[in-house]
Amino acid sequence: MIRGVIGDDIQQICKIYNYYIKNTIVTFEENPVFLDEMKKRVDEIISNFPYYVYVENDEVIGYSYAKNWKGRDAYRYTVESTVYLDNKAIGKGIGTQLYAKLLEELKKRKYHAVIAGIALPNEKSQYLHEKFGFKKVAHLTEVGHKFDKWIDVGYWELIL
Repeated sequence: MIRGVIGDDIQQICKIYNYYIKNTIVTFEENPVFLDEMKKRVDEIISNFPYYVYVENDEVIGYSYAKNWKGRDAYRYTVESTVYLDNKAIGKGIGTQLYAKLLEELKKRKYHAVIAGIALPNEKSQYLHEKFGFKKVAHLTEVGHKFDKWIDVGYWELIL
């Protein structure tokens, strides 16, 4: 079931996100995010943007949200999108469902462009975005450094 995020979800969101911090290049954060910090982030996002969770058996196993792309006024119709799944929930269509819900809401709210940054390589994320019509618009070489290696980042864009 997909629903809007609530305060009780934040601990499970931390668990999902911290897995990616500790084990992957998907996020460039290198230190775990604790409950108070994640609550602050979620509260900041939900004050202006949609934030959804996928719940199965009373447990959050995925989430998606949008946030400001940049802070300048002329960017107000452009957002950056994010989706994360519990690593055991990948490949079950949950990311697709979360993204469909998020994009539907962004259209209702009259956003014009959605940007997704993807640490590369990440074929599953690329496939998910391209399934919704995102097009690769940029490739930045060796802009991140994690786990003693340089990481490229690609940017995908969807015009709603």
